Amino acid sequence: MQQRVNFENRNQLKLAGILHVPDTQDIVAYALFAHCFTCTKSINAAANIADSLSRQGIATLRFDFTGLGASKGDFSETNFTSDVHDLIDAAGYLAEHHQAPQLLVGHSLGGTAILAASFEIDSAKAVVSIGSPSSPEHILHLLECELPEIEAEGAAEVSLAGRPFTFKQDFVDDVRAYSIDYNKLNKALMVMHSPIDDTVSVDEAAKIFSSAKHPKSFVSLNKANHLMSNKEDSHYAGEVITSWAAQYIEPLTFDDASDEGHDGGVLTSADTALGFLCKINASGHQIIADEPKSMGGTNLGPSPYDFLASALGSCTAMTLNMYARHKKINVSNVTVHVEHSRVHADDCVDCEQQSGQIHVLTRTISIEGDLDEAQRARMLQIADRCPVHKTLEHEIKIVSQLDEQTQ
Repeated sequence: MQQRVNFENRNQLKLAGILHVPDTQDIVAYALFAHCFTCTKSINAAANIADSLSRQGIATLRFDFTGLGASKGDFSETNFTSDVHDLIDAAGYLAEHHQAPQLLVGHSLGGTAILAASFEIDSAKAVVSIGSPSSPEHILHLLECELPEIEAEGAAEVSLAGRPFTFKQDFVDDVRAYSIDYNKLNKALMVMHSPIDDTVSVDEAAKIFSSAKHPKSFVSLNKANHLMSNKEDSHYAGEVITSWAAQYIEPLTFDDASDEGHDGGVLTSADTALGFLCKINASGHQIIADEPKSMGGTNLGPSPYDFLASALGSCTAMTLNMYARHKKINVSNVTVHVEHSRVHADDCVDCEQQSGQIHVLTRTISIEGDLDEAQRARMLQIADRCPVHKTLEHEIKIVSQLDEQTQ
């Protein structure tokens, strides 16, 4: 599932991103992806890698740097340092609205930027560079012909991949001055590079790898080109990253103190950006709730009414099994099927309510065992003594209040 997100950087410019959220399992961790130089978040490699990560439970944010794609700002006013700041701000957005990223991934110069930003992103446990130069100054080989004009005029227009970009002297000065000490990275590192990359030589990968301390890994991308335009290459990269990162990231869990003060109650957390999806801590047991796709949800978990039916069904089964054990009745299994529906009050002959709609929970009970008809009839009567059944049939008062800490 892909969700469009927007967040402001430190210069109050709105940056546009896409958050890939797992649609078949819980979120294990969050990752941040940095696209290649003058690319956008929409480049195939970025989308494919983010898809691969999210399929394995790692929610991944890819976004456009300032002045690129759908993000605001003027590209000519940016430099390598501003890209690093955008990444730090993106990590801050994830930390505030979701969870701080534990995995950082960058492609080409985006990889160099993600390595530089990782020093300021404390939550990051693992960092991956893909086809990245060891120094931001490496990018100047693309501007080699225009460097004299930039120096003389202060700026020049450069055509890259058929698109015009304006570079100022500030950009040149910034990449020349920026230095990254990989020896002090202090995070798990994976360097991925193609031996046939004709844009950034694999020698650049060797510089990064040799300078960094362990734990570190190197993966050859074999026949991949620099932009990883073959989707098999980018999907492969994403799968390898996921497997490698699993040994370093800490799977997301509820805060150990999240159910304190709730006296064994149920704590539900719903992130606005995730639609109907809710995380539930039921006395320390972690589950999720959602709505079906037909209702606008992502169908990753039972619906609230499914949980209501489950409460009645499970309580009924527990009550009947307990009764069978107590009376030493030969029962091997109890199955309870509960369906929720609504009917008009006029159609319900034994309902007290005379108008509007009535909620009906239809409970079908199957009992496996050696029982006579009298015992089966008695078991049906006992089913009505289930505590949840009694609760639902009695008057229920719901008290709602705001948590003073969130007001």
